[in-house]
Amino acid sequence: MRLLRSTDLALRVLMRLAVPDGTSSPTTREVAAAMDVPYTHAAKVVAELQHMGLLDARRGRGGGLALTERGRTASVGAVVRAFEGDGDVVDCEGTTPCPLNTACRLRGALRRAQEAFFAALDPLTIADMIAEPTGPLLLSLSRPG
Repeated sequence: MRLLRSTDLALRVLMRLAVPDGTSSPTTREVAAAMDVPYTHAAKVVAELQHMGLLDARRGRGGGLALTERGRTASVGAVVRAFEGDGDVVDCEGTTPCPLNTACRLRGALRRAQEAFFAALDPLTIADMIAEPTGPLLLSLSRPG
């Protein structure tokens, strides 16, 4: 299974914000630069994470991004599900429906595999993802060098 770029970025943003660095909160622009992604893409992901209650975004002087307690304890599986959606791995009923659609066993097998993928991520939290050596590396990426 391959994650959408927005899912990958959402997880990386949450992980970066989970690492305390003793300085002011990074801005969306700073996070985008550290992650080497377009600002507009980062802004959309940050807006969705804020809507989900996983981070706070404050504008203006002294503003920036901050992880909420809900964000720190968020299940990685839940975040991935939210960004990936509940769609099937394959589109059996698209513009050209699959001729096997009414008697296919592959669709069910792929759905079970997708759920197993999510289930493997469910017990992991964002806080779990920043344990050594990840946390220090995330900080080094966001420091001006």
